[in-house]
Amino acid sequence: MSFSGLADADVAAALDGCKDAGTFDHKKFFKACGLAGKSADDVKKAFAVIDQDKSGFIEEDELKLFLQNFKAGARALTDDETKTFMKAGDTDGDGKIGVDEFATVVKA
Repeated sequence: MSFSGLADADVAAALDGCKDAGTFDHKKFFKACGLAGKSADDVKKAFAVIDQDKSGFIEEDELKLFLQNFKAGARALTDDETKTFMKAGDTDGDGKIGVDEFATVVKA
């Protein structure tokens, strides 16, 4: 799976920057891969890819596999990384990330 408009080299560099367990930082990742600089429409398209079950929300199990949306075979996030990412994105405290919350965390 690839996200339209993101350079393969940028995605590869972003993934390389968090290849070791415990090194994922969503702010650095979104900047490095180029998603932070994309339009609201592009961010919504990315959300749709990450929302694997098409529920309209990114739940914790989908977030754990976040990096694999950018490259098959990428590592899963650790439980701590997943919880930190969820806490950053889930601004209303419902235990999931909606499209507007996702857009906010991408642009943060």
